[in-house]
Amino acid sequence: MTSLLKRRQLVTLAAALAVALPGFALAQAKTKVAAVYTVPFEQQWVSRIHKALKAAEARGEIEYKATENVSNADYERVMREYATAGNQLIVGEAFAVEAAARKVAKDFPKTSFLMGSSGKVQAPNFSVFDNYIQEPAYLSGMIAGGMTKSNKIGLVGGFPIPEVNRLMNAFMAGAKETNPKVEFSVSFINSWFDPPKAKEAAFAMIDKGADVMYAERFGVSDAAKEKGKLAIGNVINTQDKYPDTVVSSALWHMEPSIDRALKLVKEGKFTAEDYGQYSMMKYKGSELAPLGTFEKKIPADIVAKMKAKEKAILDGKFTVKVDDGQPKSSK
Repeated sequence: MTSLLKRRQLVTLAAALAVALPGFALAQAKTKVAAVYTVPFEQQWVSRIHKALKAAEARGEIEYKATENVSNADYERVMREYATAGNQLIVGEAFAVEAAARKVAKDFPKTSFLMGSSGKVQAPNFSVFDNYIQEPAYLSGMIAGGMTKSNKIGLVGGFPIPEVNRLMNAFMAGAKETNPKVEFSVSFINSWFDPPKAKEAAFAMIDKGADVMYAERFGVSDAAKEKGKLAIGNVINTQDKYPDTVVSSALWHMEPSIDRALKLVKEGKFTAEDYGQYSMMKYKGSELAPLGTFEKKIPADIVAKMKAKEKAILDGKFTVKVDDGQPKSSK
């Protein structure tokens, strides 16, 4: 009778704790995370967020659901459905749907939101992040400046918005440091995912003498490869697909941002915060890709200058300027 009584007391205590402390019953539960993307999973920018969340899923930390290719008109509905379904953290890019995303966040104050945005945080639950990878973009520009023989570099971007502009401007500043004679052609395809259009824009620049291309969008490296020119990648490392074309890339790692958000959600401490700094080299949120197949092809003095600059950035002795203004072609 005594053991039966003890068992009953323990069951009663556990039930009481579960009522008094809802977190007690869910202590071992996985965090429910949903993501809403306006482009395919493989698009550079979104692929980095998706990769970081898939890694957390593989570790058994989260239940992860995501929807790709969501139109701007449908974004709010999908976001609202995920919030209604009880997801604790919702991730996505709100650039073209700021008002809708912020409205959903207001309607679900207990849900945490981490959104790619050029806007400010919105208390209490809307955090923002951005691809502040201007440091490795600058370093990749230094390499480009040292690799061009025609002194003409082409840059093809998606839209002239801060997220793109700051990387292009940093790249151009880096190229000017190692090669003051370099001239730039800049164009935007007004799409986040249109490889054929990006390829055509790159062909036009190559026809006018550009021998190094800044591949901010998919399609540019294909054009460079076909014409026997060089390319500098952005956000992801594609050198394995273009071993004789892609010299290096400025890589973005979303893991520091995602892992921080997940930790805070789990601890019940998530607040409206700007995650921008966690994309910087200091936090391992970005880096210059290994030179790989081009290790011996880049002039040694250029590599030495680049490595010295990389160290200066990490030591806090050099700061890459964040310039969100629209970059222009050389006159």
